[in-house]
Amino acid sequence: MRVGVPKEIKIHEYRVGLTPGTVREYAAAGHSVVVETNAGAGIGATDEDYRKAGAVIADTATEIFAAADMIVKVKEPQAREWSQLREGQIIFTYLHLAPDPEQAKGLMASGCTAIAYETVTDAKGGLPLLAPMSEVAGRLSIEAAGSALKRSAGGRGILLGGVPGVVPARVVVIGGGVVGTHAARMAVGLGAEVTILDRSIPRLRELDELFTGRVRTRFPTTEAIEQEVFAADVVIGAVLVPGASAPKLVTREMLKSMRRGSVVVDVAIDQGGCFETSRPTTHADPTYEVDGIIHYCVANMPGAVPLTSSQALNNATLPFGLAIASQGFAAVTQDPHLRAGLNVHRGRITNKAVAESLGLSCPPDAIAA
Repeated sequence: MRVGVPKEIKIHEYRVGLTPGTVREYAAAGHSVVVETNAGAGIGATDEDYRKAGAVIADTATEIFAAADMIVKVKEPQAREWSQLREGQIIFTYLHLAPDPEQAKGLMASGCTAIAYETVTDAKGGLPLLAPMSEVAGRLSIEAAGSALKRSAGGRGILLGGVPGVVPARVVVIGGGVVGTHAARMAVGLGAEVTILDRSIPRLRELDELFTGRVRTRFPTTEAIEQEVFAADVVIGAVLVPGASAPKLVTREMLKSMRRGSVVVDVAIDQGGCFETSRPTTHADPTYEVDGIIHYCVANMPGAVPLTSSQALNNATLPFGLAIASQGFAAVTQDPHLRAGLNVHRGRITNKAVAESLGLSCPPDAIAA
């Protein structure tokens, strides 16, 4: 198969769909790989590095989209990218369609087959292609919160871990999945006082054992959320409903009872955000204030550490990408985990959660080849 890797064009996105090391694996499997010039600049990979790995370098993204059977990216295609997709072409990337009806319409109109990293599953019911970026985002969320808490950034002027004789910051993590666990791990490591809220009692037990009493765990009733949010210096939104829009768990009304200069970090912003006052921001302008509360809602947080992120993502996507490259669409029909990743095919939404979030139907025959 001809595999194309365009340079990412979302603002301040430095990751790349395939690293040179991963290109070597595709080439060794007999596939041809075309990479746009300077696509790897953000991770320090030169065009020559890609040539040595077996890739051909193209001057423009237009050449990539015109020639490739499968496009491998990191972030969701932008308007000038989805307009270049064609019927029968496969795109393998993060899509996050639930809060993005325009992209959904563009992909449907193109007739392409779009497979989303974030809804591919594994035998344990996990999301193996979302997990590595969730790990990165969870850890970065605490770094972002620490910076936003500084008085110079508009925050309360609190050090996350405090110092001897001074209480540390109170960090509340809503969601005990991959993002929440890694956020809590970072916060605990810095010495913050941490509470994790999650709707799964078994998961709360696991977290209690994992952190050996260093975090508090609570079931997220409305009362519990209010109590924790009102007392928090930092609230991390780490809620995930695979494929669907994130529920709005922290309302604007709640902000009025928070301390001025407190910080909320919405890691769920790719899925619409779990705070009512959230809107996507960028690395260039990451924060804004609502009712005295600092909001950090960068939609591609792992893009800030592209070398780590690209390597971690490629490690996870490689076996799935090679299967698609070797078998084409048949890989999707034969593998239920890749089937879960299929979001758009021949003009139809094929993921039920995505379709419901967009107010569309998902016909049972949507994946018919």
